[in-house]
Amino acid sequence: MSALDDEMLALMRFVSERTIMPRWRNLATEDVIEKSQNELVTIADREAEEFLAEALAKLAPDVPIVGEEAAHADSSVLDRLSGPCWIVDPIDGTHNYAHGRTPFGIMVALADGGEAIAGWIYDPVKDRFCHARRGEGAFVNGGRIVARPTGSEPPVAAISVIFLDEARRESVNSHVAPHYRVVETPRCAAEQYPRLVLGENDVSFFERTLAWDHAAGVLFLNEAGGKVCRPDGSAYRVDEIERTGMIGAASPSLWDGLAALYAKL
Repeated sequence: MSALDDEMLALMRFVSERTIMPRWRNLATEDVIEKSQNELVTIADREAEEFLAEALAKLAPDVPIVGEEAAHADSSVLDRLSGPCWIVDPIDGTHNYAHGRTPFGIMVALADGGEAIAGWIYDPVKDRFCHARRGEGAFVNGGRIVARPTGSEPPVAAISVIFLDEARRESVNSHVAPHYRVVETPRCAAEQYPRLVLGENDVSFFERTLAWDHAAGVLFLNEAGGKVCRPDGSAYRVDEIERTGMIGAASPSLWDGLAALYAKL
């Protein structure tokens, strides 16, 4: 691993040991807030983001930071996404974390010009570190990884319908789901992207595509030889704030199959 990768792993482990894991399954009622429908935030999210932001600012003082909680408090933070920036999700999978469940993880990406150029995903329970750098491949715990399909027939699909309206949810269930063995989503992009690389899932569809949820994962899956992009085939950009919909797959051919079904919805 590069020196930066080593620093990121050390930083993620430290914030996990300092803030995230001590509060897991130890949150008081007042430590969990519903900031919007289906969206929770905990005291651990906020403390972890503050710590990560301070550490990244010391690492690269001239690079602005876009944190999930900072952006929720002040939407003007999102204006930074078009230039060089760090993108931070202090606890991805907060719903699981707040309910004392797994999976959850930390996601950090470095972006420039609207595209991720490096990304890191850390699972503090498994001590699993995934990282990628544009044009240099994807790695898990320091070893190069190539995305592999499950080999299942029909393919395994994890399709989240949480943020779909009722009509679209029914359309997906009627016209897409029958072509796959559908499994429950982990409600955690920090877990879903590794599943597509590690031979656990074949395809996935994401309705919401917020930068902190997807910047690191998109880079990781694409660098591993899978394919993730918009349903029309256009590349994911972290600064397309209002745009929704993205397909991820363990191989380009699996991506083509799901994209063809979605085009008919």
